[in-house]
Amino acid sequence: MSAATEQISQLLEQAFQPQSLRIEDESWKHAGHAGARESGGGHFVVHISAPAFAGKSRLQCHRMINQTLQPLFPSVIHALSIQIEPMA
Repeated sequence: MSAATEQISQLLEQAFQPQSLRIEDESWKHAGHAGARESGGGHFVVHISAPAFAGKSRLQCHRMINQTLQPLFPSVIHALSIQIEPMA
């Protein structure tokens, strides 16, 4: 796990105690992308399932995650895709 994915994981674990969490670093897909190069941050996909999202809309969940990860924008994260997974 890279330092960036570890930082993302730690913040999400602390905030949501997820049932499942998987972070994909897709920065390699965007090599040479000007925005990523300027910010220094990477492109990530977060797959998460957590009781904290029960009864919330997808938009509410995304806002909660973006707020939690705000300290990492733009130095660590340039682009973030969020996949809210159903609880098992």
